[in-house]
Amino acid sequence: MTVVDLEKGAPEDAPQHTSQHTSQDAPQASPQGTPGEAAAEGTPAGPAVAAAVPDVPRRIGGVTRSGVLSVFGAAASGLCVAVLLFGELAPFSGALGFFVTAYLSFLGLYAVLTGLEEDGQAVRDRVMTVVLWSAGGLMFAALTMVVGFTAWRGREALPHANFFTQDMQAAGPLDPLTDGGIAHAMLGTLIMIAIALAITVPLGLACAVYLNQIPGRFSRFVRTIVEAMTALPSIVAGLMVYAVWILNLGMQKSGLAAGFAISVMMLPIVIRAADVVLRLVPGTLTEASEALGAPRWRTVWHVVLPTARSGLATAVILGTARGIGETSPVLLTAGFTAALNADPTNGPMISLPLAVFNFVKSPEPTMIARGFGAAAVLMALVLVLFVIARVIGGRGPGHQNKRQARRAARASRRDARRFTELHTPGLELFATGSSGTDGDTERPERGTGNGAPSPHAPAPAPAPAPAPADGDPASRDNTPAPADGDPAPQGPPAPDNETRTGGAGGNSDAATGDAH
Repeated sequence: MTVVDLEKGAPEDAPQHTSQHTSQDAPQASPQGTPGEAAAEGTPAGPAVAAAVPDVPRRIGGVTRSGVLSVFGAAASGLCVAVLLFGELAPFSGALGFFVTAYLSFLGLYAVLTGLEEDGQAVRDRVMTVVLWSAGGLMFAALTMVVGFTAWRGREALPHANFFTQDMQAAGPLDPLTDGGIAHAMLGTLIMIAIALAITVPLGLACAVYLNQIPGRFSRFVRTIVEAMTALPSIVAGLMVYAVWILNLGMQKSGLAAGFAISVMMLPIVIRAADVVLRLVPGTLTEASEALGAPRWRTVWHVVLPTARSGLATAVILGTARGIGETSPVLLTAGFTAALNADPTNGPMISLPLAVFNFVKSPEPTMIARGFGAAAVLMALVLVLFVIARVIGGRGPGHQNKRQARRAARASRRDARRFTELHTPGLELFATGSSGTDGDTERPERGTGNGAPSPHAPAPAPAPAPAPADGDPASRDNTPAPADGDPAPQGPPAPDNETRTGGAGGNSDAATGDAH
């Protein structure tokens, strides 16, 4: 029962009902309010606060001040830990163990310092970044040390011009560096590697295309054999060529036999690397080419191989680097000579790796200097071949150098001019027609040669509907009667001077029906 106060004119229990409705509606409205309003009303504002905090992306690149300080601090602390363990606290010794301990301590301390500011994912990312940079720096330092040490030990022989133009036929171990050279070894290396490339490149690329384009049981068998041959010892390849070419066929030791042995070593490397590169070509390119009606061989020649050209050049370089440094196959199949021989089919021939081996095994300092100089020349030769292969291979798919970009721009301008001339008004592509009385040749409008309407000709009038015969049901007016107040529908007006052919062969007027 509601008691009404006569003085105030309002029920006494109205505030109670109002407070009850407010308490029931407050939890539903609190999540939609602001955090400040929720805090003022005393309700929990967890979801609202979580939604109000923006997501800040984590920085995964670049150099920061805290990161640099953490790296140097962890490096100094790791070095100090290694010094304490190897000098004071533990009976450790050895340079390798010292550096390994210092590096592991550095990684652990760097993870701890990074964890003070970042979360676990950022710590793992920073530690792996340091590990990868360390591995790259170690590989670069090793390569620099090898190249620098070889060039430094061969510095006595490299400045002499006769070292590149003479052979060792008239020089001995006790002769100075001004006598003799490695011209015979340089020429032999170039001839052998040229023969090996002439055999390996077409066979290797053809086999890689077969493995990539024709899948099946036999292709899987060939791929397994290729992968097994990548670990074939070089002496086995030399023995095979020696047994087949020299012993069974009776041929003499020559640069040609050495080229065969080197090609056996290079072939699986080129096939395996080229197969991996061809697998990276998008399948949509081949599908688009075949959808346009191109045969498989044209798709491979014009789409697949040009797309993978840069990777195929890298595959050839990997095989060349494997074959150019072989020594035992050359020794078994080409022999040894100190004279210059430019005929790969007649007489023994020597390569740079075999010359290096014979030079450095001598106790004379001059011969050792010649050996290190020959090794430096071998590395320079590999570098030159690599540059040539990169120039031939060009850039990756979709990338053009300046010359190719200029050529493409010129072709685009020529095409644009040709299209403009073809679409110029008044340009006549067909010179057909009969000559008029005034001597001028009447030529048809553009587009009339193939049945297309002329752009200057007027649009043809629509053909009239045939008149129905008398008594035909179609002649009756089937048009619904117009409603009250609506105008009656009218048909289209009859065109002027329009005729149609009569059934008896005569002409009748469409309007009057009179025969002529």
